[in-house]
Amino acid sequence: MLFELSEEQQLIKDTARDFAEKTLAPLSTQIDREEKIQDAIISKLGELGFWSIIIPEEYGGAGLDTMSLALVLEQISYACASTSVTLSVHTSLTCNALIKYGSPEQKKKYLPRLAKGELIGAFSLTEPDAGSDAASIKTHAHFDGKNYILNGVKTFVTSGPVAGLIVLFAQTDAKATHGHASGRSAAADKGISAFLVEPGFTGVKRGPAEEKMGVRGAPMCEIALEDAIIPKANLLGQENKGFNIAMDLLHCGRIGIAIQSVGIAQACLDASIKYARERKQFGKALNEFQAVKWKLAEMATDIEAARLLAYQAALMRDKGVPYAKEASMAKLFASTIANKSAKEALQIHGGMGYIKDFPIERYFRDARVTEIYEGTSEVQHLVISKFLTGD
Repeated sequence: MLFELSEEQQLIKDTARDFAEKTLAPLSTQIDREEKIQDAIISKLGELGFWSIIIPEEYGGAGLDTMSLALVLEQISYACASTSVTLSVHTSLTCNALIKYGSPEQKKKYLPRLAKGELIGAFSLTEPDAGSDAASIKTHAHFDGKNYILNGVKTFVTSGPVAGLIVLFAQTDAKATHGHASGRSAAADKGISAFLVEPGFTGVKRGPAEEKMGVRGAPMCEIALEDAIIPKANLLGQENKGFNIAMDLLHCGRIGIAIQSVGIAQACLDASIKYARERKQFGKALNEFQAVKWKLAEMATDIEAARLLAYQAALMRDKGVPYAKEASMAKLFASTIANKSAKEALQIHGGMGYIKDFPIERYFRDARVTEIYEGTSEVQHLVISKFLTGD
């Protein structure tokens, strides 16, 4: 399938590549080691319009499509996975939530600030006892006649420590029988609601940033809700319809993680090609050995297949046709390939790939989580199989 980019899409891809190569890549090791994306990078993302890429023009955004976002995320992921996942959560989950489900008042209040990067968006569904089984969340909310009062604990909130707005899910109908993580159960759309939560709201407490294996520059934390007061105006969509919102947003988010995986895998391949040309063993360059040639060939083929799957899902979403199955396929395959590519790249680099003087050990750590967040590989198998069998 031939993907032909428009002039606008090619321009934004080139802009993202230039930024990634000249500005982001030189700082990627520092971002990883300091576990923080520098303020200058945050500002530059705003100047380039990347925070606002899918936000409608009337709210200060670029008003571009999912494919354009995918092109940007791929280039940024190639240089720094931490920056790409922060951008992906902000756009695919937070901004998309407001664009699709927000009221006119909510859009007017939050989207312009999200577009400028004044607010960084986060998404909070997971809890200590509700990971893949997202429908079993225990954080609960009740309406007191004026506000919603939330109590519970949310975990693994990417961008939580720095977020200015969090799309957060809580149980509002304790009697509802929850379905499973696939979101296909008729009961699964009952009992859970979505809220737009500002960290400054009374009763919202952020824990310290978690110390992670990879994507260390994208901070993650626990959020405790202790009689947290959430204004009625910050209910997102309809009460008790939040689970379907969460699943819908995750379908889009999976495209972002798929393309992030492609970016990481491509970085692994390019680093391996360069090293194999330069490194000599037994009197010849590594790339003259058949074993290394075959590794490179398989990596390149797998990466191209993963890229096409991700692009296809993005284009299907832009055309307004069902794309959930394709998004899960792209996420499942691309995350697998990112990990495989990182493993092969480390093997090609040998001992040099195991030390921090080369970026391979970072790619290896960053790739690992792509098979876990926004739906584990096991969950993707479940989602895809349900579309195939109708169970």
